[in-house]
Amino acid sequence: MNDETSKIEADGVEPKALTPEATRALAEAEARRVKYLEKEAVLPKEIGGRGGKEPGRYGDWEVKGLTSDF
Repeated sequence: MNDETSKIEADGVEPKALTPEATRALAEAEARRVKYLEKEAVLPKEIGGRGGKEPGRYGDWEVKGLTSDF
């Protein structure tokens, strides 16, 4: 498969060309994502924690299947 064929989406339509601004924004977002993952890898692992997503960020607590806002 060549590069041109691999660029065609599943529905058979070629994706639109991105503007320089969009390309730059995607690169910046990827750089932020990599930086975040590097910072997260340095943090100590929690032992015996609640698991799941951070309630302070996602806005609710879930314990034994019951959710409550705070």
